[in-house]
Order: sequence, then C-alpha cells, then structure tokens
Amino acid sequence: MPSITKIRLEIISNLPVTHNCFRLELAGEGLPAVAPGQFVQLEVPGKFLRRPISVHDASVERIVLIYKTVGEGTKLLAGMTPGQSLEVLMPLGRGFDPGMCGKRALLIGGGLGSAPLYSLAKSLLAARKQVNVILGFNTAADVVLLDEYRALGAEPAVVTLDGSYGTKGVVTDTPIPEHDCFYTCGPLPMMRAVCKTLETPGELSMEERMGCGAGFCYGCTIQTAGGPARVCADGPVFKKEDILW
Repeated sequence: MPSITKIRLEIISNLPVTHNCFRLELAGEGLPAVAPGQFVQLEVPGKFLRRPISVHDASVERIVLIYKTVGEGTKLLAGMTPGQSLEVLMPLGRGFDPGMCGKRALLIGGGLGSAPLYSLAKSLLAARKQVNVILGFNTAADVVLLDEYRALGAEPAVVTLDGSYGTKGVVTDTPIPEHDCFYTCGPLPMMRAVCKTLETPGELSMEERMGCGAGFCYGCTIQTAGGPARVCADGPVFKKEDILW
C-alpha cells in the first residue's frame, strides 16, 4: 500500500457545475503524487466519518474534486467557502494502469464517473496514446466536464437516457471505436454492461460505502475472483475479470 499522508488543505474554490454537483479545488504545500483513479478522504466538520471522493485532477500544489450533494455531509461540504480548510487523507487506493494500454484507449464514464477518468486521459495523451471517450448521463442537466475533455483534444461522444443531449440511450448503444483496452467508471449496471459487451482487456473503478478508507476496517469488502477484496485498498480499480457479476 502506498504511503498515506494526512494534510490540511485550503479551499481555493467550491463552485456548482450542475444543479447538484460541485467542483472543489484545494491547495497546500507538500502534496503527495496522485495516480489517476486514486481518491482522498475529506474531513467534514461536525461529521465523524470522512467522505471518500475520487480525484479529478492534481498537480504538485493543488487537487480538484468533483462531488455530488447526496447526503448531509456533502451538503455541508457544499456550503464551505474559500479560505476555509479541510483535513485530507491522500492518496488512497489503487488507481488505473495506463501501461496496460497499447496504442488506443477507450474511456467510458457514467455520471460523475467521468471525473476520475479525466486525469487518466491526460496521462494517456501525454504518453502519446489515442484516447476515445464516451460519457453517459441521465439528462442534459447532469452533463459535466465536456469542456475539460475537449481542451485535452478528446472530444467525448455523449449519450443521455432521455435523449435531451447527444445520443439517446446508454453508453453501449453508441458506436464503439477500435481500442486495445478500456477503462470505465460509473454506476454498477453501466460498468457491468460495458464489461460484458467489450471483449478487450479493461479496468473498472468500483464504489462502496467506506469507513476508514485505508483498508483497516474491512467495511468495503467485496467478493472477487481472487477472494475477498477491500475496495478502498485493493481497489477501487480492478481488472474486469476480477469482478463477479
């Protein structure tokens, strides 16, 4: 397991990007390196358990997180303002393996699963890989991060369940470009469909309720082809063949 750092970071911005999603930028000195697909655990004032959130983007002095307000903790987080600070555990978990890709990678994100795939896209493009991106959302009001992907030169194909933006349907309904491997993150039914549809090697990022976030409490254990595995420490990224559907 990589070394975990407890660090206090200052909020630089905390802005809404959709009706229920926020972009949180944190800064501080001595930030450890974060691999694509890893996550952090955020202290939320007044709450006992930290909140796990995937890293959207990271540099030597800042990290960016995209999160949805789904409960009391994240609603409190959404009310925090620049100048306030948060205690953060980072980096956590096992991220994506950009090295498994030959020349052409396919990234498939559902909802906020599009956030951690962004830093992976940056890594793959920096390694001169061809990157194709498919993003799926429920409706146009949920669409996020298109401009960020476009700025990388990776124009996403977008599908929505209701057809209010892009193609109507689910991610497996859209034409699948040629690829050597795929990476996916999003709702479990979507990832199940992706893994069962695509015959190429792939990785997926799992999500479970977490306690410690560092592998000590075993609260996020799932059954895999290799036996019990902790999503927070043995994952969250797993090979597609590891997951028992």
